[in-house]
Amino acid sequence: MATSHGIDDYLETIYFLAFPIGEYRPAPAGSSQTIASRVAEMLGVSRASAGEMLKRLEAEGLVERGEHKEAILTPTGTDRARKVVRKHRIIERLLTDFMGYTAAEAHVHADDLGGTFSDDMVERIEEKLGHPQRCPHGWPVDPDFEQAENRELQPLSDLEPGQHATIVRLAEHDGDLLHWFYDEGLVPGTSLELRAAEPAAGQFRVTINGGEKAIGEKAAAGLFVRRESRTPAAAHT
Repeated sequence: MATSHGIDDYLETIYFLAFPIGEYRPAPAGSSQTIASRVAEMLGVSRASAGEMLKRLEAEGLVERGEHKEAILTPTGTDRARKVVRKHRIIERLLTDFMGYTAAEAHVHADDLGGTFSDDMVERIEEKLGHPQRCPHGWPVDPDFEQAENRELQPLSDLEPGQHATIVRLAEHDGDLLHWFYDEGLVPGTSLELRAAEPAAGQFRVTINGGEKAIGEKAAAGLFVRRESRTPAAAHT
C-alpha cells in the first residue's frame, strides 16, 4: 500500500541527511547522487515526487539550496524538523512504555500518529513518561544532545577487526532492517567485537553474547556504536 508523505516527513528526512550520524551520511561534494534521489530512497517515493516536494519546501522558506544543490534547512525549517523528530521519539516511548508495542512496531505507529498529537499533548506525554532521554532505538529525545553525541559514535562498518564497541543507536528508516536488528538481539546497550570485515563481499562478522554472527553491509552501516577501550591490563581486572 502506497504511503503518502507530508512536509514533516520530508523535513525529518532532510534533518537526518544533515548530520554525520544518521540513516544515511551526507553525499560528498561533487557526488552524482542528488538530494532528491537520496530523500526519495529514504522515504520510498519516486525521485520526481521528492523533487516536487523539495521545490515546495523551498517556496515555503523551509529549505534553501547550497553550493552543490543540496537541501539545507533554514532556521524555520530546522526548528520545525527538530520538533518533528522529538515528537516522534516521545510517541515511540508512549507506545512501548504504556501500550505494550515492541520497539520495532512503535516506529511504524509513531509515523502514523505524528500529526495526531499537538505540541501541548507531547509535552504532557513527556512529563508523564518521566522525561525519557532516548527513544526505544537509542536516539536522544533532545536534538542538541543527539548532535553532540554524534561525534562519539560511528557505524559498525567503520570499525577495524578486533575492536570492541557498544551499540548505542539503530537505523530506523528501513522497517525490515529494524525488525531484523531486534530479532537478532542487536539492540542498544549490547557489547560486541568486530572479528572480520569483508566489505567487498558485503559482510562483517561479530562476536556477540559468546557467539559469532554474520552481518550484511547495510546492517553494519545502520548500527551506530561507541568504541570501547580495552587493554590487556583491563582484561585481567
